[in-house]
Amino acid sequence: MGLSAEQLKACLDALAKIEPAFAAGVKRHGYPPPRIRDRGHQTLLRTIIGQQVSVASANAIWGRMEQTVGAGLDPVVLAATPDEMLRAAGLSRQKISYVKSLAELIASGELDLFDLPADDEEAIAALTRIKGVGRWSAEIYLLFAEGRGDIWPAGDLAVQEEVGQLLGLPERPSEKKVREIARKWSPHRGAAAIFTWHHYSSRLAAGKAEKADKLPV
Repeated sequence: MGLSAEQLKACLDALAKIEPAFAAGVKRHGYPPPRIRDRGHQTLLRTIIGQQVSVASANAIWGRMEQTVGAGLDPVVLAATPDEMLRAAGLSRQKISYVKSLAELIASGELDLFDLPADDEEAIAALTRIKGVGRWSAEIYLLFAEGRGDIWPAGDLAVQEEVGQLLGLPERPSEKKVREIARKWSPHRGAAAIFTWHHYSSRLAAGKAEKADKLPV
């Protein structure tokens, strides 16, 4: 389970004492809603299937795959499913290799999503053994599905953008700079990341509303 609303509030209140910019940001846009996903292979599988396609397309592919493999897309069955059948369900050859990589690692017992290493970097290393799962996807899984409170996806462009906005920087900071900036925010960097996404979407929505108000009637 991801960080609850209560946990996010407690973490952001702690962050506000470390970095006043968070206090100001919360005052502007409020606390973020939780971002929670289920633990297990289905969450990672949905991440893989959803890469570079619309939500509607991903849902359609998921439905066809369940018709082919069975409800829940059991990793043992999925690993043994012929590529042609997965291709017919709508997966590209590349995504078939990703899906099979996840299924085979779980089916063989090499990867246990319910017993990942306690150390965050070791857990990220375990997840990135899956083809098609990079550091960002691994971090998002650990933050949203496991609720690891100090995960910091500094490579995320929206995170970089909003760190710059919150701190009043002249330009979007690099991934390296964002990692340096956030060191003092540990062990609450997961809440900081969730707040940056909330701040980003709230700021864009406010900007659109302001622009609409200025349109001639």
